Amino acid sequence: MDAEPTSADPRAAGPGAVDLTTADRGVVDPAAWHGVLRRVIDGSHLATADDLTPLLDKATAPLGVSVRLYVVDLAQRLLHPVAGGPELPVDSSEAGRAYRDLEIIGAPSPSPSPSRLWLPLLNGTERLGVVRVDLPEGADPADTELRAHCWTLAGLAGHLVQSKQHYSDLFHVLRRTKQLTVASELLWQMLPPQTFASERVVVTAAMEPYDEVGGDGYDYAVSADRAYVALIDAMGHDMSAGLTTTVALAATRNARRGGLGLVEAAELADRSITSQNSIGRLSFATALLAGLDLHTGVLEYLNAGHPPPVLFRDGRAVGQLEGALRTPLGLGHLEQAPVRPATARLRPGDRVLLLTDGIVEARSPSGELFGLDRLVGLVEEHEAAGMPAPETLRRVTRAVLEHQRGRLQDDATLLLLEWSPDRAHVLLPSSV
Repeated sequence: MDAEPTSADPRAAGPGAVDLTTADRGVVDPAAWHGVLRRVIDGSHLATADDLTPLLDKATAPLGVSVRLYVVDLAQRLLHPVAGGPELPVDSSEAGRAYRDLEIIGAPSPSPSPSRLWLPLLNGTERLGVVRVDLPEGADPADTELRAHCWTLAGLAGHLVQSKQHYSDLFHVLRRTKQLTVASELLWQMLPPQTFASERVVVTAAMEPYDEVGGDGYDYAVSADRAYVALIDAMGHDMSAGLTTTVALAATRNARRGGLGLVEAAELADRSITSQNSIGRLSFATALLAGLDLHTGVLEYLNAGHPPPVLFRDGRAVGQLEGALRTPLGLGHLEQAPVRPATARLRPGDRVLLLTDGIVEARSPSGELFGLDRLVGLVEEHEAAGMPAPETLRRVTRAVLEHQRGRLQDDATLLLLEWSPDRAHVLLPSSV
């Protein structure tokens, strides 16, 4: 239990109080911030999702600091305040800049407004939204020590948001600007976070239309030595397609966790989908399954009737990964002979882009296909601009939506796998 605050203790000041202890010392004092983190962690055990903002505010009040959380919607266009207030656009606001560029944004504000910091709200490297930190009068938002303390608090907040959404609908409701279909609701619950990074690999995915996606799905898992990725596209765009995709995801995940390889994973998914078919109903799914050795860069892949991945090297597309073709999952009875996985040796910094046909086959109102060349050109353009991988995919999927005037006729999904010893750090702020 906390000791009673004394007059020399920063906690003696009430919320918003400003004195030399708070403004000049407390907001950069490591001991004071240790107390903030302790109060947040201790209070979080019995906190609901609705309690997070009051918990953060109460913990930081002794420093004269106020904290607000914003979560991004599934379309990644708006940042929604958790505790009420106006929404903020991702593409045209300071908060959106912190989200897009994964940077800490802050500058002194004209009196009497307090100085403010905007920080990415991350769970690991998964972008959840932003954190707004209002500072007491006299605090310098450019102070590196202060920014470091706020960044640590934002990291804790991101982990809490991710954990509390398992027990509450609050963040799920805030993140949707449109009602999800039942098939989409089912599928989103099956998917891992859209972005993960470690010291050796980055995996990020994007899906549209987020509210009606039913037939597309992705999966990944990363261990100390290997990264596994999968992209699945079931026939159709309804509940039946969603069920086929979830069966394929569950089967390939089950095989992977049982120590089986890509061939066996595809065979298990094939049998599982086939067992769900009934007389007069035929379901199947195309898929791309791949495993990357994180030490050597050797990529092993198996293509079940899917568009081949595109390999990017030094920021430019160098070709597609062909071969290792087998029949789609659920049509294994048509397979003529066993298929072995193909391999490709990546170089550090290489990116492999997996895609579903809804990307390249998106048609404008005049009938023009989005096409592979346009897709490749956009990825190269954003790579040259230094965009983090998740932001690249956000912008590409937005371009696909705009090509079809905001209404896709098919699910459109991208997954980017990057093998690199240093690129993961681009997904964290550099201005701490």
